[in-house]
Amino acid sequence: MSDAREFEVIVYGATGYTGRLVAEHLLKTYGASGDLAWAMAGRSAQKLGEVRDLIGAPAGLPLVIADASDPASLEAMVKRTKVIITTVGPYQLYGDALVAACAAAGTDYVDLTGESNWIAAKIAQHEATAKASGARIVFSCGFDSIPFDLGVFFVEKRAVEAFGAPAPRVRGRIRGMKGGLSGGTMASGMATMAAVQRDPSIGALLANPFALTPGFQGPPQPEEKVYEDKVTGSWVAPFMMAAINTKAVHRSNFLMAHAWGRDLQYDELMMIDGPPKEGAAPGPGFEMGGALKPGEGPTKEERETGFYDVLFIAEAADGRRVSAAVKGDKDPGYGSTSRMLGESAVCLARDVPRSVTPGGCWTTASAMGDALIRRLEANAGLKFVVES
Repeated sequence: MSDAREFEVIVYGATGYTGRLVAEHLLKTYGASGDLAWAMAGRSAQKLGEVRDLIGAPAGLPLVIADASDPASLEAMVKRTKVIITTVGPYQLYGDALVAACAAAGTDYVDLTGESNWIAAKIAQHEATAKASGARIVFSCGFDSIPFDLGVFFVEKRAVEAFGAPAPRVRGRIRGMKGGLSGGTMASGMATMAAVQRDPSIGALLANPFALTPGFQGPPQPEEKVYEDKVTGSWVAPFMMAAINTKAVHRSNFLMAHAWGRDLQYDELMMIDGPPKEGAAPGPGFEMGGALKPGEGPTKEERETGFYDVLFIAEAADGRRVSAAVKGDKDPGYGSTSRMLGESAVCLARDVPRSVTPGGCWTTASAMGDALIRRLEANAGLKFVVES
């Protein structure tokens, strides 16, 4: 890809709930016409203009018209920028043409999808093209799955320092979390359920933690259930997003030539006060709220008062342990996700040359690693903390 592109970053889907939050973050962090060359994109010039006014951006902030149903408009858009941020989901309904356009044009791509069935399909379809063009396609750059993918990356570095080798067993434990679901997330879940009904084989893919490691099937993984975890020092219960995040972690390991070992066992569970009472929610989680529509989500107050705290415990074969935590200071699904997504794009545009991360379909840890951790700590309200 030539460096002579008009923009460094385009936010596609800027008129949607999360897209607007991403645009707000870029405006606050980088300005409208100064440090970062960026633009907002969507189907309607009128709605884009309204969002530009709503977030307080100057009239000179560029707007780009593109529509998921018009592949030519997507192809024209991606040729103008180094990186595309897309919040236009459900991705399995509206994302195919954009990934194809980026892969063909050598344009880097980030999204916030948790649709593992769609990710698997895009890897199969576009990895060879992306490798040839130099496009870095990086899925799941929000709460799916940055805190977990980079959390394992971070604690495994600590394990190597402490043990002289990576830990074959890592526990991800959600100690606390407060946040809300948007209508877009609910729509993605419904689209995945509909896909399973059409094709039951997708159910098996969703259940397989190694679904994103083509040609590699690792060892059996720990059972996700309610039990008293003596290592964690708490009762634990299943976590609704574990099936998504564990796949990302195992793909990172796969892409980094099994830097964490070929026998890695990793699970994600919520820490709870004790055995859940019958009929009660088992522990911390997302607040479902009412029946939201795509484009709707938590209020500003809900975003600002949200947070998350995830503990990672790495255990050596001889039982020695180290631990670390990843903490976010906004609601996980939107306040924090929008900033993580924006910083992922800027990281690809500025911090990670293709000599380090060439074209292909990547995860955040394998593509950006420490460079992204630095940006998240500086600009996105995340903290990566060694605890022992």
